[in-house]
Amino acid sequence: MWLTTLYEHPIPALQWGTALGASLVAAFLDLRSRRIPNLLTGPLLVSGWISSAWIAGWTGLLDSMAATVLLATPFVLLFAFAGGGAGDAKLMGALGAWLGVVNGLAALLAVCLCGMVIAVVFAASKGRLGTVIWNLSGTVFGLLRPTAGLASVREAGRLAPRPHEGLKMPYGLAILAGTALAGGGLWLCKRA
Repeated sequence: MWLTTLYEHPIPALQWGTALGASLVAAFLDLRSRRIPNLLTGPLLVSGWISSAWIAGWTGLLDSMAATVLLATPFVLLFAFAGGGAGDAKLMGALGAWLGVVNGLAALLAVCLCGMVIAVVFAASKGRLGTVIWNLSGTVFGLLRPTAGLASVREAGRLAPRPHEGLKMPYGLAILAGTALAGGGLWLCKRA
């Protein structure tokens, strides 16, 4: 099936090495300048699509493009509605181009988990842990209300904190940690 084409990549060291190397550069740049530049994400995206097509033909390209959309979408939504970084969204999409859907889902989950842990540590270091937990519970409650039919999406949006009220953390570090965690975890699973 085309969704698993890049999971069976013949050179996983190239695939994961590229993802980890790019994540390392992005984390460094994000910590230093609070930006992940297009000069990194653009070539990473295009080279991921080219590599996937070269390695596995049309099925590899389909897997790569689907993963690009899958990994970028949550971060595009965060950028649009919650003040997340556009560079984070572009980096995640570019990583999807290299990893494919199966590996990309593992990376997305690991990035989100690492992001939550790093966010808690970051908030605690700034003395704002209570505020972050309060805002997070308001956001979760606000998202669940329309799902349960208790409020409209517009009404629920009023419960969410405004983007300018939150802490801005360099999310490139979470992307690096999550990519490393996913790559290591999948490597261990394949060896077992």
